Amino acid sequence: MPNIRLTKPTIAVLETLLVATSDNPAWGLSICRDADLGPGTVYPILDRLAERGWVVSHEEKGRHPGRPARRFYELTGTGRQQAAEMLRERRARRFGLGLAGGAS
Repeated sequence: MPNIRLTKPTIAVLETLLVATSDNPAWGLSICRDADLGPGTVYPILDRLAERGWVVSHEEKGRHPGRPARRFYELTGTGRQQAAEMLRERRARRFGLGLAGGAS
């Protein structure tokens, strides 16, 4: 399966998911807020990540009076590993090219 294209919005969503924990899980609108992106951008990214097996989601259990249940999103083991590796490689390329001055 092809890798995820690392656009700026995708990077922001992945970074938000990477810092989420079981004590502080990521849900749709929290990802929008933390990534500073609209739902029309975030939800298609989450769908693509889920299609590739990088993300799983589940509905909030328990009481949530006065609001609909939240849908929590979590990176799978593979998703966490792939996302961290891709972001690390991207940073290395960006900073490596900047330090080398573009000379070969």
